[in-house]
Amino acid sequence: MNDSGRALAGLRPREPGGPLENLLVVVDDVALPVGYFRVRGRGSAGGHNGLKSIEAAIGTRDYARLRIGVGPAPEGLEDLADFMLEPMPREDRAAVTELLPTMAEAVECWMDEGVARAMTRYNRRVRPPT
Repeated sequence: MNDSGRALAGLRPREPGGPLENLLVVVDDVALPVGYFRVRGRGSAGGHNGLKSIEAAIGTRDYARLRIGVGPAPEGLEDLADFMLEPMPREDRAAVTELLPTMAEAVECWMDEGVARAMTRYNRRVRPPT
């Protein structure tokens, strides 16, 4: 299990509107195809062990995320960890690397203008993988 939450346990808010409005978690996402990313203001872990760990540690789902597409996982895979721990294929790495400048702009927008503006400006429609 991913234990990302341990690093963030000290951020558990004492009251609503606490320090989590200044937290952006960057995470891989098999539900998004390679070459896409999404900014979200809150949400469920969606089966992602790292996000489950963070939610358990900080006690809330109310934190921003930058989800980077690494999917879809191959069909028939029994354990998603087998897919996630394999080196990323060269063409997929190139697609993610190409996104880096735009993702950096999205992070700057989130810092300067907030998560709603970053979502509006940088989230694109994604067609389901075929």
